[in-house]
Amino acid sequence: MAISFQYNKTSLQNLEKNLKMRVRTLPTLKNKESALRMEVKRAKDEIERLEAEVEQRIAAYDRMIALWGEFDTSLLRVVDVKMSVKKIAGVRVPVLDEVVYDVKPFSVFAAPKWFADGLTQLKELVQVSIESEFSAQKVKLLEYARKKTTQKVNLFEKVQIPGYEDAIRKIKRFMEDEENLSKSSQKIVKAKREAAA
Repeated sequence: MAISFQYNKTSLQNLEKNLKMRVRTLPTLKNKESALRMEVKRAKDEIERLEAEVEQRIAAYDRMIALWGEFDTSLLRVVDVKMSVKKIAGVRVPVLDEVVYDVKPFSVFAAPKWFADGLTQLKELVQVSIESEFSAQKVKLLEYARKKTTQKVNLFEKVQIPGYEDAIRKIKRFMEDEENLSKSSQKIVKAKREAAA
């Protein structure tokens, strides 16, 4: 990216101001990037833990597969998933607050004894599955923000800051050359006047 500038003091001041702002902002961006990188790693570890827990609960569910055939699936229904938003390193991510269930009443005497435990087991499985989905969404958002922050850090570090420094150097050299030429021409004019006098 070529930085457009003019060979004058106003342009030099603007370039110096822009360079100073980018140099001051760069450490903050680097800190944000490293914080996001750590949060992404934590969120991925959380997903792995939740997926292992889901697998474990499904395995426990499979052991009683013969019993689940007589389970009334209309007894338990997810009514609502309550969530809030939390900011992590400036990124808004969803946080699971609560899963609201609708449990239809059933006769404890007429239904098999394990129905109450089965409902609890299903609630736990659903809870863990929904938490896993929230964590996946969190990773997706944090990964995107980290990618954008990394791009901005690279833009500042490798393109803009060196570009501004180069442009400032060129303007200063040009202005020094102009000043030297002006002084030289003044000396020549003065020497000619003295020689003529």
